[in-house]
Amino acid sequence: MADTTPTLTQAAAARIDAIAKRQSKPAILRLAVEGGGCSGFQYKFDLADTAEADDTVSETAGVKLVVDPVSLDLVAGCVVDFVESLGGAAFKVENPNAAAGCGCGSSFGI
Repeated sequence: MADTTPTLTQAAAARIDAIAKRQSKPAILRLAVEGGGCSGFQYKFDLADTAEADDTVSETAGVKLVVDPVSLDLVAGCVVDFVESLGGAAFKVENPNAAAGCGCGSSFGI
């Protein structure tokens, strides 16, 4: 069975590390899923101080990605990337569970 732990790309890890240093926080990104957005669910990103006991944790270049058990079902196997383009810079979630997305890239449907 394939590993379904969400992961970070090197670009995302580098950006999170830079943001965390500016805010004097640990380099831990919490990815959660909330109801809402134009496609039914939306991603929520926050810097976390610690991982909770029941979180799923992955690490890339010393930066941790933590996901709570409820959100994990919706983001299992996803990859969090950081992309810069003419339209701006943003974290992007490549989610194999999403059956539908939206133009803004911050919400999805299953």
